[in-house]
Amino acid sequence: MIKKVAILANGGDVAGFNAVIRGIVKTAENSGVECYGFIDGYNGLLKNDYVRLSTAEAGNAEGILPKGGSIIGSSTNANVFNYKVVNEDGSVEYKDLSDVCIENVKKDEFDCVFTLGGDGTQKSARDFSLKGINVIGVPKTIDNDVACTDITFGYNTAVSVAMDAIDRLHTTGETHHRIMVLEVMGRYAGWIALEAAIAGGADVALIPEIPYDINRVAEKIKNRQKRGKEFSVVVVAEGAKPKDGDIVVENVRDNGKGVDNTKLGGIGPVVAKQLEALTGLEARNTTLGYMQRGGTPTAFDRVLSTKYGTAAMRFALEGKFGNLVVIKNGKIDYASLEDVVGQNKEIGAVSGNTAVSNQRKVTMDDDLVKTARSVGINLGD
Repeated sequence: MIKKVAILANGGDVAGFNAVIRGIVKTAENSGVECYGFIDGYNGLLKNDYVRLSTAEAGNAEGILPKGGSIIGSSTNANVFNYKVVNEDGSVEYKDLSDVCIENVKKDEFDCVFTLGGDGTQKSARDFSLKGINVIGVPKTIDNDVACTDITFGYNTAVSVAMDAIDRLHTTGETHHRIMVLEVMGRYAGWIALEAAIAGGADVALIPEIPYDINRVAEKIKNRQKRGKEFSVVVVAEGAKPKDGDIVVENVRDNGKGVDNTKLGGIGPVVAKQLEALTGLEARNTTLGYMQRGGTPTAFDRVLSTKYGTAAMRFALEGKFGNLVVIKNGKIDYASLEDVVGQNKEIGAVSGNTAVSNQRKVTMDDDLVKTARSVGINLGD
C-alpha cells in the first residue's frame, strides 16, 4: 500500500516541471498519500534534502500550474552512480554513492520515487530500479529525444518560443534583405528545429540527422533571389553538422563522469558566415539559447504535464514500478525502463550521444520530414 512518495526533478529545466509536480501531488492527496520533493534532483536524493509538498491553502504546490522552472529545483551534474568527489587535498575521484541514496529512501520510508527527466535521468532511474527502489519515470526534455514516448513535456513550449522568434526574424530579414539564421537547442535530435521551421515558415532547416551541404543551402537561397525574394530564414539545430564534418562544441564541462559533458553551440554563426560568402546577402545569426527553456508553459504542455503527473501517481497506486509514463498513439501508457535505456545496460554508464544510447531521433520517414519537403523547406541534402 502506497502511503508516502517523493518526486525529484533532474536535468535542464523546462516549462511543465511544476505542472507535473502538481498533478502528482493532487492525485496523491486525493488518495490519502503524503508527497515530498527532493531538492535539486539526484543531489537532493544523495543529501537526503527534501520538503513536504502540498496544494492546501498557502501550500508550496498551490498555484504552480503556469509557473516555469521547478519549485524543487533540478540538477544537471548528478550521476550518483559515478559521483564527482573533491577530497580535502584537492584531488578528485569518482565514487558510486547510489547506496547512500537507497538508504535515504528506505530510512525516509518512501514507497515510490518519481523521476522527472530525460534520458540520463531515466538511465539512473532504471539503475535504481535494479537495486530494489520503486521508481516511476516521467519523460522531460525540450529536445523530445526520450525513447518509447511520442512526446516529452517541455518540448511544445520550446517549439512555440522558437516559432515566435522565426516570426520576428522573418520581418527583419524581409525589411533589410538579409539571411536570418536561428540556432535552436535539441542536442543530437532535430525535433525543435524541424517543427519550428514548419510552424514559422522557414526556408531551410538543418538538423543533426541529415548532414548538410552548405552549397545546397546557398542554392536554395539564390533560387529565392531569382524569384524576387531577397531574404531567407534558416533554422539550425545546435547539433547540426556538415557532410564530412563534425558538430560545433562550445565547451566541454567537468560535471563528472557518466553525464554528457559536451555543451553544443556555435553552429549558427558558422552557417551565417558561410551563406553570406556564398550568396552575397548579409547574414545575421540569433542563438535562442535558454529562452527556449524558461517561462510559462503553453496550454498543450500544461495539459500534457498534468496527464503525465496524474498518470504517474495512478501507476504507483497500481504498483507499476520500474516504468516510464509515456504517450503512445496519443494515449497515456507506460514502458519498461529497460526498454527506455535500450542497450545502455551498464550501471552508471554514460548517457547521451553514444553507440549504446537509445535516444529518439528524427527518421527520414517521419511525417515532419515529409511535410517539410512538401512545402519546400530545404534540409541541406
